[in-house]
Amino acid sequence: MRTLSEIDGREAPCIAAQDAAGPVRVCFLIDELAAAGTETQLLALIRRLDRGRVQPYLCLLHGGAAASRALEPDHCPVYRLHVGSLLRPATLAKAARFIRFLRCERIDVLQTYFPDSSYFGLPAARLAGVPHRLRTRNNLGHWMTRGHRRLGRLLNGIATGSVVNCGAARDALLAAEGPRPETITVLENGVDHARFLAVPPLSARIAGRPTVGAAANLRHVKGLDVLLDAAMRLSGEFSDLRFQIAGEGEMRASLEATAQARGLADRFRLLGSVSDIPAFLGGLDVAVLCSRSEGMSNALLEYMAAGRAIVATAVGAAPDLIEDGVQGLLVPPGDADRLAEAIARLLRRPELARRLGEAARRRARDRCSREAMVERFTVFYERLASEQRFGGRRMKAA
Repeated sequence: MRTLSEIDGREAPCIAAQDAAGPVRVCFLIDELAAAGTETQLLALIRRLDRGRVQPYLCLLHGGAAASRALEPDHCPVYRLHVGSLLRPATLAKAARFIRFLRCERIDVLQTYFPDSSYFGLPAARLAGVPHRLRTRNNLGHWMTRGHRRLGRLLNGIATGSVVNCGAARDALLAAEGPRPETITVLENGVDHARFLAVPPLSARIAGRPTVGAAANLRHVKGLDVLLDAAMRLSGEFSDLRFQIAGEGEMRASLEATAQARGLADRFRLLGSVSDIPAFLGGLDVAVLCSRSEGMSNALLEYMAAGRAIVATAVGAAPDLIEDGVQGLLVPPGDADRLAEAIARLLRRPELARRLGEAARRRARDRCSREAMVERFTVFYERLASEQRFGGRRMKAA
């Protein structure tokens, strides 16, 4: 892999094809790589794109961390910009090199992820003459401050479009930053069903200790404190019930302390990062999405692909993916009582849990395949390139 500083040297010439009718050249710019939802979806897209139709490039705003380097994809040029604070004078020189890179590779589309990459990359792409400059919003903006909203509105004059993963994210972007509605494109996430084929279906009866679990980063927005409150409410009726959480984050210490104080330390286990999510889900009787805010949750898609009985908060795309009582049970966010009641309902009625799990698996297979996701993005990029190559005339997507 090369850094952008190397791209200016004689040993690292431009690699762009000279045929203007060749594959669409798409550069993805993200802060760095991590084992989180947005990064996982991006890496899956890069790995599966047909290079005859779309040539991807991956640029990392930082990219120096070992964890990020370990996730870099093969068969895709990867460039690390090593940008620290955006306010440092040295960042201007790095932006100039990035502009030269975009021109040299004749990038058709720049797509940015996360605020810092957008603030850095979109103005640079405009100066470089990149015709299509996209920001990505895969959440409902729960993290946004007034300053972020102001900067987002300024980006409306620089970005040519926005990509979101669900209708709820589109609505949140419109409300917070006010881009023109026609510039927002909804491209839903996908899940790799092959990974979950070996996960057995739920039984019509629960054998052994019942297990409730969640795959989530340990952050406030994920609502795991609410799940812990629900666990306390369930402990009386289900004396042998255990909870397992796959994920890591800054709330670990507070969650562990609360579980200890409530006498749940041996029943509410934080497993840390789990590499084999299908195996983890295969050990659950009920899978829970307890987030306060989400876009299209990757964890929820994985629960569905694994055929688990699901209790999910009605946030983001969850009500679009799950019809309450058909593919799972929906509850309001932040309501520990309703969450506990829904979990208890599935534990008391394993036949219902099995039926909902089967319906969830069918819906994920029919609607949310990773192949379909990649095709959606590919057609979108090809449409943008067609508009560019035919003098800006709007072309219908295939």
